[in-house]
Parts: sequence; C-alpha cells; structure tokens
Amino acid sequence: MQAAAFLEIERDLLAGVIRQQPEFNVFKGINIPLPPQAAEHPGLSGFYLRHALECAWFTARGIAPVLASLAAARAAAQFIMAEAEALAPAERAALPAWVQPMAGDVAPGAEVLAAHFPATEAQIALIRRVWPLLGTAEGLMETGGDIRLARDPRSALNGYGCSHRPRPWAITFASSTASSSSERGYTAADRARLRATLALLRGTASRNAVRQSLGTVRRGISQVFGLNPAEQIILAASGTDTELLALALTHLAGAEQPILNILIAPEETGRGVPMAARGLHFAVDTALGHDVTFQSPVTGFRADTALANIPLREADGALRAAETVEAETAAVMATAMAQGQRVILHVLDLSKTGLLAPRPAFLARMRALYGDAFDIVVDACQARLSPASVRAYLALGAVVLITGSKFFTGPPFAGAALLPAAIAARLASARLPAGLDAYFGRDDFPPRAPAAANLPPVGNYGLALRWHAALAEMQALLRVPPARRAEILEGFGQIVQAAVAAQPALSLLGAPEICRGPQAEPWEPLPSIFTFSLRAPHAPGRCLTPAEARNVYLWLNTDLSPLFPAAQKIAARICHIGQPVPLPQPGCAEPQGALRVSAGARLLSGEPSHRGLAQAARLQREFADLAVVFSKIDLILRNWDRLSTANPQPCYRPARHAEAAPRRGSPVA
Repeated sequence: MQAAAFLEIERDLLAGVIRQQPEFNVFKGINIPLPPQAAEHPGLSGFYLRHALECAWFTARGIAPVLASLAAARAAAQFIMAEAEALAPAERAALPAWVQPMAGDVAPGAEVLAAHFPATEAQIALIRRVWPLLGTAEGLMETGGDIRLARDPRSALNGYGCSHRPRPWAITFASSTASSSSERGYTAADRARLRATLALLRGTASRNAVRQSLGTVRRGISQVFGLNPAEQIILAASGTDTELLALALTHLAGAEQPILNILIAPEETGRGVPMAARGLHFAVDTALGHDVTFQSPVTGFRADTALANIPLREADGALRAAETVEAETAAVMATAMAQGQRVILHVLDLSKTGLLAPRPAFLARMRALYGDAFDIVVDACQARLSPASVRAYLALGAVVLITGSKFFTGPPFAGAALLPAAIAARLASARLPAGLDAYFGRDDFPPRAPAAANLPPVGNYGLALRWHAALAEMQALLRVPPARRAEILEGFGQIVQAAVAAQPALSLLGAPEICRGPQAEPWEPLPSIFTFSLRAPHAPGRCLTPAEARNVYLWLNTDLSPLFPAAQKIAARICHIGQPVPLPQPGCAEPQGALRVSAGARLLSGEPSHRGLAQAARLQREFADLAVVFSKIDLILRNWDRLSTANPQPCYRPARHAEAAPRRGSPVA
C-alpha cells in the first residue's frame, strides 16, 4: 500500500474508525504512540505506523521491546523501500538511517545493528540468524518461486501482471492465469507471518517455524478436500513442479521399466510441463534458488522417459470429439504396455481454455482393464472442481495436482500433489531422484516420508504463506452453497456471451460441457473460463497474433486515461484478465492469440473489497465490472495505432491524476 494511503488510514484510526485494511486487520485494538516525525513528514506516516503497530503486537505477546523493535523495523524498512519512489525527496532524506540496511536481503553486520538499536549481542545474533524469514508478507511471498515472482521495480507487479499486495481498484477476471492477493488472502498470509515471526523471536528454530506453517497448510488442504488419513499431501512451488514430482513418484514404483508419459494437450497447460514430464529442468532457476541448465536432465530421473502427446484440437483449431481422444489414448496405452513401458496417463482437468479429457468414465475402464500396472496423474491445477470430484479421482488411485493460485485466486506459485493411499505408501521406501533436491525440501513432504530423506532439511516459507492466502479463499468458497455457485456462474456466462456478441471484432471459442460423474456439484459442468479471439482494424482479415493479443492484455492492465482523457470512465479502469493462449486459426499459418476472462472463487464467495455492499448489489457490481472489460477491449481495438505508438505499460496502481479508479466497492465515477 502506498505511503500516502497509510496517512488516510492513520487519520481514520485517530478518529476512532477502524478501517478493514489488510495490513491492520491483525492489529485491531492496539493503542500506539506515533513519533513527531510522522506529523512532520506525512508521506512517512504509514512507515511509522507500520513499525509501531508491529512492535506493539510483538511486545504485547511477551517479546522484549528492543527485539520486537528490530523485527518490526525489518518489515517497516522493507515496506517503505518498496514505496521509495512515491516519496518526496525531503521524505526520503528524513528516513531513519537504519532503513536502508534493514531493508536489504542480507542481514546487516552486528556492529551496524548495534549502532541503531540498543540490543544485546544475543538479540542481534537471533535477528541475524532468522533474517531470511523476516519482512513483510508480500516480500516473503515473493520468495520460494522462480523469476516470475520477482516484483518489477518500475511497475511493482510480478511476471503475471499482479501483486502479492491487494489491488482492489483493479477489475480482476484473471484466475485462469494468476490474481493479485485479495484483502482476505493477504490478511491470512500476514497472520501466518506474524505467528511464525513470534515463534522465531521466542527462540523456535527457523526450520521448526517453517515446518509448523507448512503443517498448518497441509491440514487446511486436507480439511477442504476431505482427505482420509492414508491420503497425503506434498506441497510444491508451482503446478509444473508438481509435474516433476509426479514423475518422481512413478520412479518409486520400483519396476525397472522405461516410462511413457502420456500428456493431454500439453500446449494448453504450463509451458514447462512437457520438460518436467521427461525429467528435464524447465527453467533456469528453481523454487529453492538453484541455478540450473534449461532443458538439461534432472539428476536421478530415467533418461529413456518418453512422451506421447494427445491433442484436443485439430490443426485448424476445431475441437476433437471426446470419443476420438479416448480411443487414441487407449491405443497408445495398449502399445506401450505391450512393449513393457510403465505408463503415466495424464488427465487434463481443466486446460487453459476449460477443456477436460479424458473423462472419468474412461479412467475407470482403463483401471478395470490394467489394474495398478499404470499410474494416473490428474492435472487439476485450475482447481475448478469440487472436493467430491477430487475424492473421486483419488478413489481411482490418481495423483491429483492442484494449485491455490488459479480458480481459488491465491497468490501465484502455490501447488500441491494430493496422493491416494497406494501412491502415498511409496514414500515409505526407496529414494526420490537425487536432483529433486533443487526443487523440494524435506518439509514440503509429509512428516513420515522416508523416501524424502535425501532432500535438504528445509521447507519453502514463501510457499507456506502463499498457501495460507489461498486457503482463506478456499474456505470462503466452501461457505457458498453449490446451487448458489451455479446461479452466479450462469449469470457470468450470460454477461460474457452478450458482451462478445455485441462486438463484431470478438468471437467466442466454444467448449464442450464438463463431464465429471454423478458426484459433481451443480456448478461443476458450467464453464468458468471463456476464451475469445480478436480482430483489429489494422488486421481485418485475421485474428490477432499471440504478440498482438499480449499487447491487449497489457493495455487492459494499464491506466490509459492519460491517452484518452475524454474516455476516462473506461480508460482509467485497470482490468486484469487471463494471458493469451496461442491457438490455431483456419486459413492462417500463424497462430492466433486468444484471451480469456475467468470466474474465480472470489466471484462466488464475494470480493472482499465489496464487503460494504449487499449480496445482490455486490454481484451487480461484479457484472458491471465484467462489462467494463469488454468496453475497454473495444477502446483498445479502435485505437490500435495510437496505443502501438505510445505502448503504455501496466503499473500497480492507477495514474496519479486519474479520477476514475475507485475502490471496487465504491460507485464508478
């Protein structure tokens, strides 16, 4: 949150009004004195408020005031340095001398800390020892992933165009890709951070504090999906990391067989999935911070692992019939097993454009035919399914890969593998491939997992905090009756279809009904991802290319009011939607870039920044915002040349002078 925004909050607090801002939800009821500098430099008011509140919170729980001040100073310094460009030169000059060293990634030397804080040698040693686990929730949530989590200092957004801080002024229908944290999710992550920091300040070892946080996450996921004690959960930084993990679990089967990994439409999953499915490094760095060689083998994985790709679309982009896809899959399985290969059959539930294949009934037939001679891995990373449907997959002996960062709208990079009892039992023997230690720590696994003994004795703290944020959204969704979810999704679909039909430049791409089985809840067969192609005046005879569609995606996420002052009501609104997907287009050698709007869990449970609105008014507000997305797309397409010349770029918040960027719960100007 920008420093100027903290001044507004401080004034409300001093007037006796408690604002439900995420940074302060955990500090309600705490009385704090602010130093005179807060009044002298209003832009620093939020900085002083943050330090004082956090220090008071720790002190009230028995932490020595100086130690509490040190821990609070780390978070306050990290916060204000992230906002430094928004400060006036005089405000930057007035910052305490300790801010710069306390904001650094590396712990300051003992002599530096002693120069600014009257702490004992033991207190300073403690702070330096736990330094990597101190800071703001948003700063810590940026750790334990890859470069896509890094915050661009120019835009304050990550590689997904979103933020770990709440961004309530943005219209967000981006759950097919990634979403900024909501106030509800941020508050949950911040509470988890404070609990862990409190434990650290009380002397708990760093590993134990992280392990406890990961254990809380694992229990929360288990409760959401109703897992039984024999079913286990392994946490992973991303959906692609879980793909590598799934291959490792097949290695634990013990059979000395070459592996055939059958992927369904890999072009509609993560870009790194085909590499991870062969046991190759899928990036240049890993979640644990290891530099690796892109596309090189991960140590310990079989070098003869092969892939079979089953497409869901014809060459012209048309959907293939489910029966055709399943017949081809069955034939590939039969051939592989006859040749002595161990098969991993992937299920895509759902693809980037909302497709499911093969259907659960087909899986049941294959299981009846081959028994446990093959493994099933369900890519449910979109997580657009009920706990009952997850349990149905587990009952078929399938490993289910999920994330908290797609449908559930938690921060990006929050993955997990749900293991059925038979697969979980494999963790009791053998050893995981050695190279997995670049991606996972031992504490990302269940406590009783001897197969993970060769992994480093660490857990991913950033991952734990991101999952805490996602769990808050998951639990909020569970409170919404399934019939109500269906009603909202039907309304969402009607708005999208009407908006696309009203613009000749857009075409909605069809998707078949989602078939999961008799356990499915009423909302599950309904589409929640809508994919559409675009045309622009500069290219009337074709659809936009992926690069051109990416420009639309970026410009939507940008305050365009400086370019279109006469259309501020639309131009100023920041709209974050799903990244473009490259798809074939008939009669054109170059693929098209299709964009997506998606209904996330927050649409069903209630966007937290709308909490002041009645339920009907809140939903009306959301649907009005959805219409704004398409109005802004129309503005962009009609002004293509002008925007191409200016090439504006996204930023965390709207332009300073814009008047048409209200909080989501307030009326549009």
